[in-house]
Amino acid sequence: MYRAGIDLGGTSIKAGIIDGQQRILAHTSVPTRAERPAEEVIADMAAIVRQLLEQMQIEEDMLAGIGVGSPGLVDADAGIVRYSNNISWENVALVKELKKYFACEIRISNDANCAALGEVKAGAAKDMSNAILLTLGTGVGGGIILNGRVFEGSNAGGAELGHTSMVVGGEPCTCGRRGCVEAYVSATALIRDAKRAAAADKKSLLNQLCDQRLEDMNGRIPFDAALQGDKAAKEVVENYYTYLAEAIANYVNIFRPDVVLLSGGICNQGTHLTKSVEEHLSFLCFGGDRAFVPPVRCAVLGNDAGVIGAANLIVL
Repeated sequence: MYRAGIDLGGTSIKAGIIDGQQRILAHTSVPTRAERPAEEVIADMAAIVRQLLEQMQIEEDMLAGIGVGSPGLVDADAGIVRYSNNISWENVALVKELKKYFACEIRISNDANCAALGEVKAGAAKDMSNAILLTLGTGVGGGIILNGRVFEGSNAGGAELGHTSMVVGGEPCTCGRRGCVEAYVSATALIRDAKRAAAADKKSLLNQLCDQRLEDMNGRIPFDAALQGDKAAKEVVENYYTYLAEAIANYVNIFRPDVVLLSGGICNQGTHLTKSVEEHLSFLCFGGDRAFVPPVRCAVLGNDAGVIGAANLIVL
């Protein structure tokens, strides 16, 4: 039997057919064009899955099911995307609509949950049962895998790791609260802090690397400047690692996973990132070195993680 995975994004809809060995046998993508009615977007999702089946000459009765990863607030049990700012959806009955095109089982989850499940099934946490994934991008997404299954809570909105509190009354977050983890460990937060440091120290290499244009600051510049010994940049980077490790330590103390995974452009820092965070975790986690402190790894599947994870929402 085969499974189809769909990764619904604000820019594109990616889909793949997965076999029992977690291999993507065929894949494709189309623009989301999210300004259209949701029904039209879902029709495109159905069309590309059918296209892949025809391409592989697989009959529909050989498809065990279709899994979909969607951004936003997803009610997995009801099959509804309650709210997604990325694609301007509210209370879209995705599963019901997609069932107009297929008779097989269809399940949905948040896209970060699917990315985490993909890494557990075929990526950096393969052969592990319990993992936490943080996606460090414009915002901070989170996925929790317990005993090989996605943990979502009993209602929509669980496992939003980026919107747990870091500093009471701290930096404003996109969710409306202040002091969330997202407001301190997202790439957006790193860039904000680098801009502030550059403005406060005109001689900092941070200014030179963005050609004296703070609006051109990106998430790579602070790390590059820190590696060259710039004092202001080193402080920005160390603060970032400290906040990230504090957040991870909280999740470890709650779930004690086998591994913590990080994804997003910041992972281009590789072992410099993971080792720095691990050094902090060795004394931040409850029990210290007397208890198990999970390793920190960078995710490895890239864009395939969401497709593989979504397909694995269907349990064979």
